Amino acid sequence: MPPNKALDIAAQLTCRGYQAWLVGGCVRDLVLGREPKDYDVSTDATPGELLRIFPKADLVGAQFGVVLVNGVEVATFRSDLAYRDGRHPEGVRFETDPRRDVLRRDFTINALLLPPESWRDLSQVVDHVGGLADLQAGIIRAIGEPERRFEEDHLRMLRAVRFAARFGFSIEPHTLGAIRKLHASIRCIAAERVRDELIRILTEGGARRGFELLNESMLLGDILPEVAAMQGVAQPPEFHPEGDVWTHTLLMLEGLDKSATRPTAALAMGVLLHDVGKPGTFRIAERIRFDGHVELGETLGSAILDRLRFSNDDRAQILALIGNHMRFAHVHKMRESTRKRFLRMPGFAEHLELHRLDCLSSFGDLSNYQLMREQFERLEPEQLRPKPLLSGNDLIAAGYHPGPAFSKMLEAVEDAQLESRISDKETALALIEAAFGPPQPSH
Repeated sequence: MPPNKALDIAAQLTCRGYQAWLVGGCVRDLVLGREPKDYDVSTDATPGELLRIFPKADLVGAQFGVVLVNGVEVATFRSDLAYRDGRHPEGVRFETDPRRDVLRRDFTINALLLPPESWRDLSQVVDHVGGLADLQAGIIRAIGEPERRFEEDHLRMLRAVRFAARFGFSIEPHTLGAIRKLHASIRCIAAERVRDELIRILTEGGARRGFELLNESMLLGDILPEVAAMQGVAQPPEFHPEGDVWTHTLLMLEGLDKSATRPTAALAMGVLLHDVGKPGTFRIAERIRFDGHVELGETLGSAILDRLRFSNDDRAQILALIGNHMRFAHVHKMRESTRKRFLRMPGFAEHLELHRLDCLSSFGDLSNYQLMREQFERLEPEQLRPKPLLSGNDLIAAGYHPGPAFSKMLEAVEDAQLESRISDKETALALIEAAFGPPQPSH
């Protein structure tokens, strides 16, 4: 997709005598033959000058020289002053030399410049830091001194992992060594920022590689110690020939990358955490057992999701994925009404996908998955959630006294509907009387 908005902005800047470059991730992606998600412009125009040229621009970070023009991020060349909080510089110095600007960026592959008017001609890429060579070699390398880059913004450690995972690159040894040295400082980063990077690692491609690198870099134990605890936790080989809980989880993350569509944050986190209760319930009886691992998984999952500030909607779905993933083992024995209630759970397609990945990453039997998928695709909504034949008012009109039994009565009627045993109000009332007795007269 041509960067039309960015080209128009650049043209307006250059015609007024300012420099304008495409910069960062968009240039990196063009070099890699990928479609950039967005295009950023870098310029020597100051924020005040940008606002005079583009009076409707949004001040998204004017103190750091960043404004948003018609959806395009336009940033003034800058160098950063000292960092004190592991996130923001205390101030910036606006520059006129684009080289000074790229030297304060995070990684060499994100510091490439391209003249907007030559955006199709990659021979015009300007590289001050060796980013082209690192793209060619498949390397994530910090610009300058790695420890300094990560001390400036601790989140860059997670970004290094994300880029390496997404592109299938390696992390340059000195850069990785700096992460391993400073890994504990990731605990100082706001939970929301960590959460967002984790979601990107899980959903942008290379999820397995990402979590292997989180472990190798020592970040995993700081962010998700409950997941790090999966390592070395053996599983019964008759059900899990692939190995321990960590290996099983990595295989499922690898399967996420092969899914037909990009996974949601909820599905990805459900995959990651579905067995998080196993380390705490491991025991050996007649074989290795994990009794209660689902319940403990829900408890641990809830704490993790609270800690990382997940939304209420995502939280509900992730906990549902953890809490129901073992139910597929019993679908052939379920009553039809129970199975239909399972099928009508919110987001059931994600329950199906988690189970499919679970099976393919262990014993490989997809028979339960195939049964439930066939029914999920075949059954109409009214078959899964039929219109109620009775209400509480109907029970009162029939002579029953309101109380706790009402919910059991109405559930019994719905069971019979779901199993196609009744289809009208009269037979529903007859079922109630047979199961719960006739109405008792008032005294």
